Amino acid sequence: MPLRRAPPGGPLGRGDPGPPRSAPPEGPPAAAAAARLLLPLLLLLVGARPGAQATSVDKHSLNPNSSLWDMDYEGLLHSKKTFPGTMGSYKPSLLRSSSFLSHQGRRSSLSQNLGQKPQEKQLSCDMLLKLSRYILMDTFGPSLAWNLFRFYNCDQEVNLPKIHISPLKVAQQKVKPFLLHRVLRLLRNMGVLSEAQQSKAFSLLKKQMLKQRKTPLKPKVEQSGPCPDAAPHLAPWRPGSDTRRAAVVGRGVALRLESSAAFHSLVIRDGGRLVFADRPHGPPITLRARYILIHDGGELHIGSERCPYGSRATISLYGRAGDGAAVEGFGQKFVGVGGGGVLELHGRRPRSWTLLDKTLHPGGLRHGPYSSEKRWGSRGLNLRILDAGTGRVVAAGRFDTHLQPGECRRLLAFLALQPPGRLVAAAVGDSAARSLTLETRLLLRDRLGSRYIARLGYRQPWALVGILGGDRGSIVEEKREYHGNGSTGLAVAQRDFLTYDGTRFTVTAFSGWIKGVPINGFKVEASKGIILHLVDEVTSWLPGDRIVVASTDYSMHQAEEFNLLPCPECKSNQVKIDGSPLYLHIGEVIDGVDMRAEVGLLTRNILIQGEMEDSCYGQNQCQFFSFDTFGGHIKILRNFRSVHMSGVELKNMGQQILGSYPVHFHLAEDVDERGGYEHPTYLDNLAIHHCFSRCVAIHGTHGLLVKDTIGYDTLGHCFFLEDGTEQRNTFHHNLGLLTRSGTILPSDRNEAMCLAIRSHVYGNYVPVPSTDCMAVSTFWIANPNNNLIGNAAAGAQDVGIWYIFHRVPTGQSEGQYPEGQAEHTPLGVFYNNRVHSNFKAGLFIGKGVKTTRASAEDPREYLTVDNARFHPHQDADPEKPRVPAMIDGLIAFKNNDHGAWARGGDIIFRDSGFSDNGIGLTLASDGTFPTDEGSSLEVTRSIFVGESNNFGSQGGQNSYWGKGANGEYRTLPRNKTFPIRGFQIYDGPVRMAKCTFKKFTPTVDRYSSAIGFFMKNSWQISPQNNVSQILMEKSVGLKVFFGRSGQWFGNNDNDGDKMSIFHDLDGSVTGYPDTFIGRADNYLLRHPGCLTVPRWNGVMCTGKFAQLYIQARRPENLTLSIARAAYHSHPLRLQGVNRGAPYQQYQPVVMLEQAYIIQWDGRAPEDIILYPINFNRGDWLRVALCYPREAVFQVVADIYQRRTGTVHSVKHYLAAPSRASALNGTGQRLFYFDRASGYLFVHLQAHVARKGHSYCSQQGCERIKITARMYPGDSWSCDPNPFPQRPPSSHRPVSQHLAGPCRVCGAPQLVITSTPSVKYVRIQIQSLSRADIQNHLTSAFIKINDTVFLFNSRGIFFVVLDACSGAVVSRRHFDTVTGENTASAITDYVQTFIKERSLVLICSRDIAEVVGSSEMSVFTRVGSAKPIIFHKEGSFAMLGYKGQAKPSWIKVLNHAGYQKAASLQHYVPLKLKEYQCPANADESLKFAFSQNHSERFSPEPVAPQD
Repeated sequence: MPLRRAPPGGPLGRGDPGPPRSAPPEGPPAAAAAARLLLPLLLLLVGARPGAQATSVDKHSLNPNSSLWDMDYEGLLHSKKTFPGTMGSYKPSLLRSSSFLSHQGRRSSLSQNLGQKPQEKQLSCDMLLKLSRYILMDTFGPSLAWNLFRFYNCDQEVNLPKIHISPLKVAQQKVKPFLLHRVLRLLRNMGVLSEAQQSKAFSLLKKQMLKQRKTPLKPKVEQSGPCPDAAPHLAPWRPGSDTRRAAVVGRGVALRLESSAAFHSLVIRDGGRLVFADRPHGPPITLRARYILIHDGGELHIGSERCPYGSRATISLYGRAGDGAAVEGFGQKFVGVGGGGVLELHGRRPRSWTLLDKTLHPGGLRHGPYSSEKRWGSRGLNLRILDAGTGRVVAAGRFDTHLQPGECRRLLAFLALQPPGRLVAAAVGDSAARSLTLETRLLLRDRLGSRYIARLGYRQPWALVGILGGDRGSIVEEKREYHGNGSTGLAVAQRDFLTYDGTRFTVTAFSGWIKGVPINGFKVEASKGIILHLVDEVTSWLPGDRIVVASTDYSMHQAEEFNLLPCPECKSNQVKIDGSPLYLHIGEVIDGVDMRAEVGLLTRNILIQGEMEDSCYGQNQCQFFSFDTFGGHIKILRNFRSVHMSGVELKNMGQQILGSYPVHFHLAEDVDERGGYEHPTYLDNLAIHHCFSRCVAIHGTHGLLVKDTIGYDTLGHCFFLEDGTEQRNTFHHNLGLLTRSGTILPSDRNEAMCLAIRSHVYGNYVPVPSTDCMAVSTFWIANPNNNLIGNAAAGAQDVGIWYIFHRVPTGQSEGQYPEGQAEHTPLGVFYNNRVHSNFKAGLFIGKGVKTTRASAEDPREYLTVDNARFHPHQDADPEKPRVPAMIDGLIAFKNNDHGAWARGGDIIFRDSGFSDNGIGLTLASDGTFPTDEGSSLEVTRSIFVGESNNFGSQGGQNSYWGKGANGEYRTLPRNKTFPIRGFQIYDGPVRMAKCTFKKFTPTVDRYSSAIGFFMKNSWQISPQNNVSQILMEKSVGLKVFFGRSGQWFGNNDNDGDKMSIFHDLDGSVTGYPDTFIGRADNYLLRHPGCLTVPRWNGVMCTGKFAQLYIQARRPENLTLSIARAAYHSHPLRLQGVNRGAPYQQYQPVVMLEQAYIIQWDGRAPEDIILYPINFNRGDWLRVALCYPREAVFQVVADIYQRRTGTVHSVKHYLAAPSRASALNGTGQRLFYFDRASGYLFVHLQAHVARKGHSYCSQQGCERIKITARMYPGDSWSCDPNPFPQRPPSSHRPVSQHLAGPCRVCGAPQLVITSTPSVKYVRIQIQSLSRADIQNHLTSAFIKINDTVFLFNSRGIFFVVLDACSGAVVSRRHFDTVTGENTASAITDYVQTFIKERSLVLICSRDIAEVVGSSEMSVFTRVGSAKPIIFHKEGSFAMLGYKGQAKPSWIKVLNHAGYQKAASLQHYVPLKLKEYQCPANADESLKFAFSQNHSERFSPEPVAPQD
């Protein structure tokens, strides 16, 4: 979540259940109030020229305790994208030259471009728009934000004289003038506000206040007070129930509905007003109707923005499909708003959704629940031994002490191995008494503390739960008498315990006879009422409310619902759930990527629902759905007077009918100020769940704000833009999950639906599901000029967020923009969105929909998924400069296929995290040359993880479960054998810089590589693909992989497979700077200085490389063979790309300044065109082409202008007298045909300069056209090599330039999270047990980020960090072997020397008994929920905290000697609000290191190969 809300008690606080009925909500304390007002004033007063570089304002300049500074707006400030009405602030000269510079480089270039000093701190006008429109909305609510700042875009430079400051605008909001003076003084002192900026800001402000509006504003809906039901002119209304009555509230009628009512229909029109009475202590009000229609001045109110409804209200829509006539324009079973209508629904606004802040394990326990039940075959004593700190069963045994006398010895030996403090559960199966000796009984009595074991009789049921070595007060046991009738009932022993992290769990043992059958067993489960730890305050969530916890695994079906229980012991960020989770839900940052599960509230106090039948019926697509899908719907038409909805729940809404959706804005056009709405339209804090057709449909509507809305368990695209015309809409902090397939559009359908629904195809066409359908998405964005900020797409059948492109507007919007406009429209804001648990992809940018009806030429259905490319340009004009699309702050994890796929350009991914995806990220070019204009794509400052420590859990339709690279079982994407790739290169050019890779290691089942290539690729690949400043952590076992023949890769023999290549600019991947990496068998790249890397199936070479694009006509079906003369015995055979064009095309990567031989598997084509692409001026090749010996040639050079299709600079080649003269490179246009060998020789050279990533120069693409006239029967075979035999020239050898350690490589940030303003420290604790040391492991360690503290002595070690700054403030070693009274020393250190607000890191090495105590309660001071009992020869690790708070990240591991050594890894947040850090706390991560007892690991040099 990018933006934090105001705390409860503040204006429009999301945690506030609503103000008292008698008065508006109270304001915040004075300091906080002042700070709240300072930010909007700052935004109003600071401005600069369009395009000025934005920088973050110093947060310490204002009150640092203000909650405003908890909001993460820094990322928005640094994002160079546009908001509604703006087309971008890029300067044309900057676009082409510096789009791939570093962030600082772009900043410097931009500043220089605008004639500014780079160090000046300025906020651009566009940044003002972003901050005002979205941060102010989040802080103050939409209404106040819009009144404070109403700008849409930034005008051109305003050259007006300085305007004196006037507090008029802010005074209207009751802001005192002295605050203006304070803000101006503050800005002046900061050096942020210049005179020019003041002039700009106030010029804009004055113009906005004085300008004439083109569209008259629709007046606000008048109210006599904040609460609509308190209006004195309302008449009480108690109409009762009459389902035959068609009720009308018309002219002059204003009613207060004070009791439940039912009608056939309700129409509110002609100025009539209906208001729901708000009686918090009265009965809920339910209004039932087949439909409700509001139009022509009619108004329906439930609460208001300033006075949220406090009671419970329900609108229930009833009726079966086909019952009665449909209302024109609306259909059946609806709430409809027509022209002039008013719909104001405002319930309580609880926090809509947040993130899990502590991992929720299956069953609520870290190792899951345990259950065992036996009948026959379990005779004797059955025992379970449990770890008291976790509830995990660590040992189990059955001892037949009834028939086997020797079992007593085995039983005692088993118990002797168990250390004191373990939990024990015992149950008799059948009988355990006959051979149970007196000695054994007495020992069991003393060891277990049992009162009954000494007198246990034949077949007597007995169960016990207790603590080994504990007193009798710690034991619970029960026995039953056996009477011989075969039924005794169950003896049940049950007791609650506490884990180290504070989770209560119940251990149950039972034993008995039921109808002659013996039964015994055990259960270990979390006690009823598991407490969830959440990121945000959720006091607005009430007992009885229902929540959903999102999946954090590959299957969206692992989302789980729970009811909330009363929880007086819960903190403000905790809730207690009724029920036990089945799956793992992550609540932490893992391996640097934020994988915390979303937790959404499904309950609101205003409910709109459809009344449903028990099962599907009639014509409701019952072949696909077993349940009734004919729900209610809300439809809003153009020219409504006012529509705002907040705090509303929608359930059983939507119909599998076109146009009937839970909330549907239908051709409403502009619904903000641009459309004349003084109070812009919004949907805020809605819970849309268990619905049957979408969530929010925005059709022909612009400027809508959809905020804090949940869409859960719905059919078809959830948040849906329909025709491709919809622009300037903003989706802010919405959550969509469990998005299932529907039937309405081809893109909604799954495979079965796609094949079965064929009523709109032409003829007998059978759809291809994988390409025509199967695209259902949580966010279906049909026009790029919309804003997505802080949303979560947490599970869809296909895609989380899909940017789809309509070549022309479709549906009822046909003709509203010219062909291709959407594909060229710049991207709106994309910032801080999360995508996970989607089957196809988290984010998909590319493809379109078919915009023509089915016909014989194209029999596919209208709106079938089709091909399209995204190539944004200024003003959507391809003749103007590109406007790079910025994907900023994407988090993509556990998506089965792709984390993200983007096709087009320019597109830049930055500050993003990709983890546990089949493929992390694929960047695909705009298209193959020559249709691609040379766009490019980039990913920078990002983290890629192959197999993280999120192991997942089986079930919930997860298909694959197998061993990971570390040997532990985990869920897997796609298939157990699927080749995992972090960054996949498809074609290019693509660039990757400052990225970190972790945990890409092959297994016996599958390949896993950090960098890989698109499999079975027939497309071209650009040698301009490049990487730099890449950090491959030691957990990366395979950096690069080019594939091998076999499963998934096929023959690995397509053109693109062979030509795979990228450029390692600085050696951060290979170890050698300025190195190209290609496939090992590609001899077009090789020279004697290259190095082969067998594990990569690759080769590393230096040199200069480009592409030779070859078009061939007549015939178009030949295989081309190309070889470098130096390696003529190793030709490469290319099949070409068959695109149905009237020519074939081939695109080999070639080494420049070399000679190449081209042959064919048949007679040469009559027409061949050679394009030198990616050639810089002066680059050249010598080319020999094989022809029949009697061929006659015409060779022409020209320049082809791709955009206009024109040709210029035509020059004819002349026949040269010799090969040498044709190839001498003097600049003459000559060719030579050697009839003896059959080779035509040409010198191919670029004469015009090329810029940036363009394939060709701005003048066009240089080319040579060869036309050959050949005769039937001519021989066309040629010798392998017509060039003189020479040994391959040795370019600069790779091995002479080993790169040194790179200290600036990798992502600059430690973690990618949904709260970027929170800083983290990475902690790793590795303890050692006695067994580890005997196995020659020597050092325990604590690692803090990249600094390692090694511990070689025996004992317990403490490292203490300041929780506010991250600085190491203390370290201490306690010898548990020779130290005297160690327990007392540890207690004194923790209580006296460790300060409040400290992170406490503890590890052990060969721990012995702690002298002075059997259990140590002092560890409860640093976060353990109970005292620690150390295991002799075991291991201990703890991540603790000393302070008033008890953070959710506290972890304790206390292992016995036979268990794996205790090891912890965690990303710990610094300077959290709950730490109560002082105002002057240092935010940077600083560590004070002493040399005592520690060493620092030096970064290892980059290895030349894996």
